Amino acid sequence: MKNIRNFCIIAHIDHGKSTLADRLLDSTKTVTAREKQEQLLDSMDLERERGITIKSHAIQMVYEYEGEEYILNLIDTPGHVDFSYEVSRSIAACEGALLIVDAAQSIQAQTISNLYLALENDLEIIPVLNKVDLPSANPEEVTDDIVDLLGCDASEVIPASAKTGLGIDEILKAIIERVPAPKGNPNASLRALVFDSVYNPFRGVETYFRVFDGSIKKNQKIKFIATGKQYGADEVGTLKLQQVPKKEIGTGDVGYLITGIKDAREVKVGDTITDFENPTTAVISGFEDVKPMVFAGIYPVDTEDYEELRSSMEKLQLNDASLVFQPESSAALGFGFRCGFLGMLHLEIIQERLEREFDMTVITTVPNVSYQAYTTKNPEEAILVSNPSDLPDPSTLSHVEEPYISASIITKADFVGPVMSLCIEKRGEIKNQNYLTTDRVELTFDMPLAEIVFDFYDRLKTVSKGYASFDYSPIGMKKSKLVKVDVLLNANKVDALSALLHQDNAYDIGKKMCNKLRELIPRQQFDIPIQAAIGAKIIARETVKALRKDVTAKCYGGDISRKRKLLEKQKKGKKRMRAVGNVEIPQEAFMAVLKLND
Repeated sequence: MKNIRNFCIIAHIDHGKSTLADRLLDSTKTVTAREKQEQLLDSMDLERERGITIKSHAIQMVYEYEGEEYILNLIDTPGHVDFSYEVSRSIAACEGALLIVDAAQSIQAQTISNLYLALENDLEIIPVLNKVDLPSANPEEVTDDIVDLLGCDASEVIPASAKTGLGIDEILKAIIERVPAPKGNPNASLRALVFDSVYNPFRGVETYFRVFDGSIKKNQKIKFIATGKQYGADEVGTLKLQQVPKKEIGTGDVGYLITGIKDAREVKVGDTITDFENPTTAVISGFEDVKPMVFAGIYPVDTEDYEELRSSMEKLQLNDASLVFQPESSAALGFGFRCGFLGMLHLEIIQERLEREFDMTVITTVPNVSYQAYTTKNPEEAILVSNPSDLPDPSTLSHVEEPYISASIITKADFVGPVMSLCIEKRGEIKNQNYLTTDRVELTFDMPLAEIVFDFYDRLKTVSKGYASFDYSPIGMKKSKLVKVDVLLNANKVDALSALLHQDNAYDIGKKMCNKLRELIPRQQFDIPIQAAIGAKIIARETVKALRKDVTAKCYGGDISRKRKLLEKQKKGKKRMRAVGNVEIPQEAFMAVLKLND
């Protein structure tokens, strides 16, 4: 056990985590030259296309140091704020973390938030200064920033370049010397933490775990504490590039377990695995429950696929524990699910994965956040409103509270003005302005979560020419003037397009929504009025004009009343058509409502 080291790699987006993982795998000869490729651990198609890490990836390396063999369990983690739950789960399974900082970009928002996550779990931090070979690198200044942030010695910061392989041996040496060996009792009864799982259609659920006490053997009878169910361990083993079956996984080690579970709901990430005959009483405190930030409805295009969508969501939840969903129904779209996500990128990725991995084409409604409403009847009791249609009747409504976040934005000093005006436009209040160096500023704002859900991140990148980095944490609910804006198509409410908006922005956004829908809804044989309404009051209207046949074409000359008669007849027909006609809304219309500023 003293020769095992468990560590993860944490950093901001694009600071070179996955590339560094590649170099570590090369220098420990874990992968052969034939298997080698860039960002080897990013195995999902989506990850490779977008050049981002979405999932944490665990892999075991064997390294010989001063005549002894060491087992190094590496977990590569994502950098986006939307996948911070993945990072927190990886951290719980480790004793050390490599904190990577890009020598050109210096410390950014995610660097700091991931660092705090690691420090809360008492991990040993090894700072690595990556990309020192870049012409724009600024190693001395960035090393000083790291020393200020960590309070460590400048000699502890390892300069490295994952591209050229510089400093990799020093990193491996630091891992062995500075990361503590796992603590645990090999003779106690089995206690292991489930930190990830994945669904394999042939073998059922594969569970990834880290053993804290005891050991897990092949064919041993085990029990999951949260669900209380027992299984036989059909296969256990370690995670190399492929899975390598073993007879036993000892204390402190990381491995995978196949029990032939076919039902995705029976495995919970953060659960404790123990021996069935001699169960442990000390449950591992897993992870705190995930707090979804953005809610959206996901509906099957064809209502008959509802059950299939449910099983796809359950299998996806195995692999991405931060996805939360519950059934709901909509008048316009039938049965579907109300899902909670950690951010807009997370929503996009889930939608893509449902389409690619499970062949499910889905319709996503307008994302929103959950509010708390208080009525005049019962002013003490909060009603949770996660869907605009759940908002109580305006006549009984006392007030509504919306979730606020504390946003930390790190940017260059040149862009402070544009970033501030963007945040104030989004109803933010500036709380603090802190110069980290002469050129880098940290701005702290309190702002409503609803305002950052749509396009805040994209616009922040635009106004700061890509330099600003952004991180947020919830700070509770605040009272707010909110109104429900409904969209009426041909005088019928479309509940999937309803939104809760701040009173000051309602007219403006209502007008933009109508304009956008007018461009997207195809013309019919009758006029389609598109209206935005607050309660019974119409605040904006656009009309999609009807396709009309030229009925007067056959009249040559003659009295105007002949033409008038034909036009009146056409008008009557259109009116009758409008009464019975219904309007199909294209999928783009649901998503376009989000991109009103484009």
